[in-house]
Amino acid sequence: MSYREEKDSIGIVHVPIEKYWGAQTQRSKENFAIGIETMPIEVIQSLALIKKCAAITNNQLEKLSDVQSEVIVEAADEILSGSLDDHFPLVVWQTGSGTQTNMNVNEVIAYRANQIAKEKGYNLTVHPNDDVNMSQSSNDTFPTAMHVAAVKAIETRLLPSLGSLKIILEEKQAAFNKVIKIGRTHLQDATPLTVGQEFSGWVEMIAKSGKMIRESSNYLKELAIGGTAVGTGINAHPMFGKVVCEQLSKMTDYPFVSASNKFHALTSHDVIVHSHGAIKALAADLMKIANDVRWLASGPRAGIGEITIPANEPGSSIMPGKVNPTQSEALTMIACQVFGNDATIGFAASQGNFQLNVYKPVIIYNFLQSIRLLSDGIDSFNERCVKGIALNKEVIEKNLTNSLMLVTALNPHIGYEKAAVIAKFAYKEKLTLKEAAVRNGVLTEEQFDLLIDPSKMINPQE
Repeated sequence: MSYREEKDSIGIVHVPIEKYWGAQTQRSKENFAIGIETMPIEVIQSLALIKKCAAITNNQLEKLSDVQSEVIVEAADEILSGSLDDHFPLVVWQTGSGTQTNMNVNEVIAYRANQIAKEKGYNLTVHPNDDVNMSQSSNDTFPTAMHVAAVKAIETRLLPSLGSLKIILEEKQAAFNKVIKIGRTHLQDATPLTVGQEFSGWVEMIAKSGKMIRESSNYLKELAIGGTAVGTGINAHPMFGKVVCEQLSKMTDYPFVSASNKFHALTSHDVIVHSHGAIKALAADLMKIANDVRWLASGPRAGIGEITIPANEPGSSIMPGKVNPTQSEALTMIACQVFGNDATIGFAASQGNFQLNVYKPVIIYNFLQSIRLLSDGIDSFNERCVKGIALNKEVIEKNLTNSLMLVTALNPHIGYEKAAVIAKFAYKEKLTLKEAAVRNGVLTEEQFDLLIDPSKMINPQE
């Protein structure tokens, strides 16, 4: 392999000749050979977008020349296009401020900007610190990139996936709204409801989770940029943060603003904790829905079996014809991972000292992983399970008819104690409720038929 020499304040290092990064990236690559978890590309692209907006802003504030701004913007655009992805090799497990990743982006932009300048015949040199990182510090650019990446991931991945699932669940709710089934609490028979009513609870889970996530993401639109090293804004123009946010808003269509207190923005990640909390709440709801689906589809002959789900693949390597709720299982595992990510984010956000939280890379890695897994998991669950849910009306009717909890409708007419006697007698003697009521002399068959009507038990009664 051929190498070129790159120099930083410590000395000379050797960089693979075909790579665009510089000395600081190479040092990080060698010093942190830890794990396989590389910095999410969403963070890299967000940093590139920030560098682009910073170059435009510094030019407007007359701190960076027109041609320097031009070539930096062009280099940043190449990163945003995805064509330079191979030049960002660093792992998550690096300095807690994300400095090495910030410098990785600075170095790649500077290297490519100098190539562009040469191609255009410009007589200039772009420096990764002095020019690309002008008016910035890793301490404000990295948390800014965290927020930009988080907002984009929520808006372009998670919320659309949620919206698609909600639509299909609403269609199922409408289609199943007149089918009466037995309800269950504590895994025991309860009073009737319609299948549509059951699905409506799932619809509301998705709708409310989406609303909470959307509301929490508003706080993510407050950015640390302009705070530089410790929040004072040293080496930056007083208007730098505000103008960069205006540029970011223009390029993304999200209303980013400069945080009013940069000391908070550098040292606290309570906003990310709050937003991921809403994402964790979604994961809890998805765990509930996925578990309900696999319980209701259990069987097909020795379980509940009130619904059927698509048979996507053979369910067993030894039991022929077995169909397993694999999409539910995948989604529940994802929920477990999100719960773990939330614990990591919460603990990491509580750490760091004085003016800086130094757990930033692990926070954003887990945040983005949660969104990626949930978005993909929701899409898969929706497409390969929910869309294909069908009712086994014969089983539903049988379970409804056999349920002892229909006796609840008798409470207002004969009282709780007598109703309980009927239910227990029916269970003990293996009788229907009607047979038990008649044998105990509490009701006639005609009275029982008049009072026990499941269709009158699915709504409040006067």
